[in-house]
Amino acid sequence: MKGRLVSLDAFRGITIAGMILVNNPGTWSHVYPPLLHAPWHGWTPTDLIFPFFLYIVGVSMTFSFSKLAGKPTKEIYWKVFRRTLVIFGLGLMLSGFPSYDFSTIRIPGVLQRIAVVYCIASLITLNTGLKGRAWATAIILLAYWAMMKLIPVPGFGAGDLSVEGNLAGFVDSHLLSGHMWAVSRTWDPEGLLSTLPAIATTMSGVLTGHLLRSGKSKEEISSWMFVIGWLAIVVGLFWSIVFPLNKSLWTSSYVVFTSGAALQFLGFCYFLIDAKGIQRWALPAIIYGMNALAVFVLSGLVARLLNLIHIGDLSLKVWIYENLFASWASPMNASLAFAVTNILFWLGMMAILYYKRIFIKI
Repeated sequence: MKGRLVSLDAFRGITIAGMILVNNPGTWSHVYPPLLHAPWHGWTPTDLIFPFFLYIVGVSMTFSFSKLAGKPTKEIYWKVFRRTLVIFGLGLMLSGFPSYDFSTIRIPGVLQRIAVVYCIASLITLNTGLKGRAWATAIILLAYWAMMKLIPVPGFGAGDLSVEGNLAGFVDSHLLSGHMWAVSRTWDPEGLLSTLPAIATTMSGVLTGHLLRSGKSKEEISSWMFVIGWLAIVVGLFWSIVFPLNKSLWTSSYVVFTSGAALQFLGFCYFLIDAKGIQRWALPAIIYGMNALAVFVLSGLVARLLNLIHIGDLSLKVWIYENLFASWASPMNASLAFAVTNILFWLGMMAILYYKRIFIKI
């Protein structure tokens, strides 16, 4: 892995493991509160996971595009669009699996948002320098704030950030009707308008990439990451007074706050792994991080299969949970143990690929 930013692989791996942990409890009836999303305004540790991944996409982008000589070519743009289509397609595959009713299939989703955000952030990054990228990020955040606070929603007026009256939900209900998250039905946490500030999350990663490639010493870079990270967290919290932290709306304050948290987390990994060379502790995370997309897709497919296969009247997932976990642990701990076992299982699967030097890229 010579020449790689190993701390970024570790950070990516920890983030993907976190996704698997929160997406796969033994039962949704018994989950520790930190492993659930905030009901609406506010945040929990679970609400950091998705923005962390989008931030990582931005950091990676800075390094991959830095290898390009001269201006972007048609071939480079094609690679960006091809990757966008593949990631979006994988998201639709997971949304509809195993039967695909395109009249009701959920169009938004985690991978779909990653695809759209990657595409737009790539275009910005390929066609601007540092100042242009910073301005683009700031304009996106301020424009989204203005839209959410100033554009009136019929029946609710302007500035309503409730579940029923917010502008993002209004847009989703009109443009994505019948194709949204089944739990909400009237809005989508990965909806259209809220994807705009998610672009700024990825651009914050791009801006971090400039710091990592600045030529400063690794210790100095680590220090700046902690300082800027704390500053972003404080700015995000102050902004949340007038524009609350909200993952479902992906508010501008949420972008700044979570980007600051991501800077802190990556700074910690960077200091230990890249600056001090202390890597052994991070090997499981690195194993996950080197095949992040593969483990996300495969774990999602297997989770669905566990619910489709039945043993008697019980799905295979429920049978496993009740017989191997709920039989000896309290409901909360049994549910958590099931999720942790998922992480360990997929770590074993990804370790096989890692040691065979098989890294699935798109």
